Amino acid sequence: MKIVVTSIFVQDQDKALKFYSEKLGFVKKEDVPAGEFRWITLVSPDDPDGTELLLEPNNHPAAKEYQEKIFTDGIPATMFGVADIRKEYNRLVEKGVKFTMEPTEMGEVTIAVFDDTCGNLIQIVQM
Repeated sequence: MKIVVTSIFVQDQDKALKFYSEKLGFVKKEDVPAGEFRWITLVSPDDPDGTELLLEPNNHPAAKEYQEKIFTDGIPATMFGVADIRKEYNRLVEKGVKFTMEPTEMGEVTIAVFDDTCGNLIQIVQM
């Protein structure tokens, strides 16, 4: 068994698609109608057949409340791995991404946290 799709709640699918593709560099894999919304997934350009990230609308009250509470408490919604966190941090800052935590060593890993502008804090980690 393996993880094929993981999702993140977003306030606006179009805004999220733009941020995750243009700022972060993920590649759109799927974008198909799904009722009043769309099934939009992205993948890493380094692993086009790897795990897909689904941009899930937060229109359900429980999803919206969950997203707002973890954001308010400063809890990242998900984590992405990077090879060189300082290089990635600088690249993202140059693209206008706002960080709530600069690269910080935590034992064997270095982490940083940014605001995805769609209701989430996202953590990047260098192992």
